[in-house]
Amino acid sequence: MAILKRGQRRSGPPATRGRLPRRRGARRPDAIGLLREDHERVLAFFDQFERARGGDRKQKLVRQICDELAIHAQLEEEVFYPAVRQAIKDDDLMNEAKVEHQTAKDLIGQLQGMSADDDLFDAKTTVLGEYIRHHVREEQGEMFPQARRASLDLVALGDQLRARKEELTSGIIGRFERMLS
Repeated sequence: MAILKRGQRRSGPPATRGRLPRRRGARRPDAIGLLREDHERVLAFFDQFERARGGDRKQKLVRQICDELAIHAQLEEEVFYPAVRQAIKDDDLMNEAKVEHQTAKDLIGQLQGMSADDDLFDAKTTVLGEYIRHHVREEQGEMFPQARRASLDLVALGDQLRARKEELTSGIIGRFERMLS
């Protein structure tokens, strides 16, 4: 691979520009890596919402946030949390995460029934964002380190998360395709 000088751009198709090609046998993200990617993606949507102007843009972002969070929560509840609960034996932490998920789901349900014109739309989205940021800090600061120290096969767990996510997202993609047709 050629070394680029400062200011020089890599040529090639846009899909590969700026990224190294994936090597055969390259490590795929484990369960924690996948969940962190989800966290980063949804937090970026919240950041975009904070800067957004116009109801249509905000409505679209909230729909994306809600869909991402619904899938993420389901993945954690079905696959990740049961394995971690068994491995780390910290019922307080796991119970707190369960309650946090339910509270987030309640706000998500409210937002899904609202439009950007509703008086509390921005406030509820902001509160959901603050709540999710808190939840992410706890997962990444407490739960993930304990899961890493436990005798969990995080790569196999990542494979399970990836497969289940594919099942769940195919339903959402189908829903959006039906909405557009």
